[in-house]
Amino acid sequence: MRRPEIGGGMEQTRLTRPPMSRRAVARLVQAAGVLDILTAVVPHRPRMTATLDVIPVAGVLSARAATVVAGLLLVYLGAGLRRGKQRAWQVAAGLAAASIALHLLRDFSLVAAGLATALLIVLLATRDRFTALPEPRSRWRALTALIGFGSAGFVLGFIEIAIRANRLVGSPGVAAWAKESALGLIGFDGPVHFQHRFGADVVAYTTGACGLLAAGTALVLLLRPGSRRAQRPAESEERLRELLSRYGGSDSLSYFALRSDKSLIWSGNRAAVIAYRVVNGVSLAAGDPIGPASAWPEAIGAWLTDAERHGWTPAVLGCGNAAGKAYRKAGLDVVELGDEAIVETAAFSLDGRPMRGVRQAVGRMRRAGYHCRVVRQRDLGADELRAAIEAADAFRDGPVERGFSMALSRLGDPSDADCLLVLCYDEGERLRGLLQFVPWGADGLSLDLMRGDRTAENGLTELMVTAVLEAAPKLGVRRVSLNFAVLRSVFARAEELGAGPVLRLWHRLLRAASRLWQIESLYRSNAKYLPSWTPRYLCFPAARDLPRIALAALRAEAFLPEVTVPRLRGRQNADAEVAA
Repeated sequence: MRRPEIGGGMEQTRLTRPPMSRRAVARLVQAAGVLDILTAVVPHRPRMTATLDVIPVAGVLSARAATVVAGLLLVYLGAGLRRGKQRAWQVAAGLAAASIALHLLRDFSLVAAGLATALLIVLLATRDRFTALPEPRSRWRALTALIGFGSAGFVLGFIEIAIRANRLVGSPGVAAWAKESALGLIGFDGPVHFQHRFGADVVAYTTGACGLLAAGTALVLLLRPGSRRAQRPAESEERLRELLSRYGGSDSLSYFALRSDKSLIWSGNRAAVIAYRVVNGVSLAAGDPIGPASAWPEAIGAWLTDAERHGWTPAVLGCGNAAGKAYRKAGLDVVELGDEAIVETAAFSLDGRPMRGVRQAVGRMRRAGYHCRVVRQRDLGADELRAAIEAADAFRDGPVERGFSMALSRLGDPSDADCLLVLCYDEGERLRGLLQFVPWGADGLSLDLMRGDRTAENGLTELMVTAVLEAAPKLGVRRVSLNFAVLRSVFARAEELGAGPVLRLWHRLLRAASRLWQIESLYRSNAKYLPSWTPRYLCFPAARDLPRIALAALRAEAFLPEVTVPRLRGRQNADAEVAA
């Protein structure tokens, strides 16, 4: 990824794949790791015999095991080196230096030691290409893990020696026991000798395993992808709302930039902003940049530069066509992710055969005494709003609040006074369902929250959606964005005459995935309102990054349990970070 170039009075950025030299170094390091593993697993016997004349067997075996570990770690470091992580370079250089000594200790392999030396020279020569900033807290987490597991291994080894105190050769003191346990953590024998080999092996394996666990865990934590805790000062929030009032109508997802867990990064003159969140080393933006399209390149450049500086993988979820072109011009690859269902309210009607299913569901609900109230949040009384918040929490399916790219994850915040609520009551005036729509410019609404009592009559959702579409013209709303349908075109085309075997296979796979993530049901629930479909896109640097991006997106949307998304509540403090 190149840094921005300044030209023509505007920052122009072109994202490329990591520089060939950096990518080549990562491959060399991984190849060296594989070589270390192979040479340790298949040692050269004559040289090993010669080494045993000057080095104890325990030392040779420890060097052999350490070489395997070093090789595995070098392979693991490849991904961090491709992203230019400074700490990955530091660890790789240290392991390359250690490999030189290990090859000599293990079987005096001059060829392997020479290759490790060459690798170290390459790493030193390319040091300036690995400058991505490390996670500030990872050093202390790694140190804590190293001390914690190391101490546990030391204590366990000491206890095992104490248990076998009557089976030791001679009478070594407690200090010797401690030395034996401590040396066992790094794979060496100490001054304590056992009458039976079994006891020595148990102590060696216990302390050695804990030592490897401590080192491996510490390294993983040291190289763990960084994150960014969001902080949103009042002036940034105010500027964002100003941009939304002027440019929020261009993208139905713009209002979701107000989520408290999204960071903001601005163009130099603060004319445009990108809302994003860092999840496991992926800088995940959602929707289009907010602001005039002429200012997008500078905001995109600032965001990409920030991602490069920290070694994060940039990705965009659900941007529109114009933004997709801007991101592609900046060097990201773009693929269609799915389609957004948009209903033009002036054309909506329950009449006609295609609307028969919705019409019947709405009629059945109305005959059962269900009715809806469509109201702006600012027009609700305090008690009514509190009841809506409590109902939303009660109706939620499970303890986790899902959503990131197309969800606000709060209800009743005073700053969201323009949000529209659809409250559905049964004949006993008990609240049985609600929808929340966020503003989409001055004349649009975008669906945010959909909750319903699962014990209510079938047709609750159809009644609430119909209520807002019928009330929209009086509210000055001409378009309503409903749910997003992932890979909608696959479901639509698979039903057409002549669909090929590849498409049918892809359709079957998606239907299987729908059992977990409701992909097909979301498409069907949208299609019944006869919307127009607007494509949404995924932007990413390279195909190899897609698995990481997919995991980050699933965690951000709370489909994986590692992520914690804010719960709905009446008042929510802003907590996101601004990167200028």
